[in-house]
Amino acid sequence: MFWTVRDALVRDRWRAIPMTLGAVCLTSVFQIVQNTSWGFQPVQDLGSVKAVDPFWLALLRTPLSLFVPALDLPVWGALAQMLLVFGIAEICIGWWRTLVIGYVATLAGTTYARIGVALGPEHPFGLPLSDRIVNDTGPSAAVVGLAIYLCWRYRAYLTGALVILAMIGEVLIKNNLAGKEHLAAIAAVMAVCVVRAQWGPVPSRVPLGQGPQP
Repeated sequence: MFWTVRDALVRDRWRAIPMTLGAVCLTSVFQIVQNTSWGFQPVQDLGSVKAVDPFWLALLRTPLSLFVPALDLPVWGALAQMLLVFGIAEICIGWWRTLVIGYVATLAGTTYARIGVALGPEHPFGLPLSDRIVNDTGPSAAVVGLAIYLCWRYRAYLTGALVILAMIGEVLIKNNLAGKEHLAAIAAVMAVCVVRAQWGPVPSRVPLGQGPQP
């Protein structure tokens, strides 16, 4: 993975990650606009997802919800995550696969939020009723999902295991909606990896200094 990313950046520099740069710029614009007196509600109408919303409305808002920074977290963290993980993914698996995996992970989290609220706080996988109105936006679920997919694609199984353990630790330390959505995103992307392993091309280790195998 290191050599794939290095060669692409040396050859094309910032032209290697146009989708990632666009995503970072879009997220920055949403952050600026939602912190104005006139822009907060339009951004919420376009990209805010809550478990209380009808599922069809959540689906309509999901494409932009990935780029709307969470209100309770520093925006620089979201931008750094996107630049690093989206950038590596765009170089290694292409921009459209990056978006597909990112949206699979995001939708898994959005779907889980509704299931968790329905199960209730007494269930091990349930959520308190108060989480139904939590603003569920940002790229974190997509970032976690892409990290797992890249680890599988490049057989970096130890790194993938560390990511999973870190997300489990997050839930144990701070048992909130975001942490459990990250686990849902991991489960969804691992399912994609299993499907690809069974019916898709088998990932092979990339030789040093060469790009990814087709």
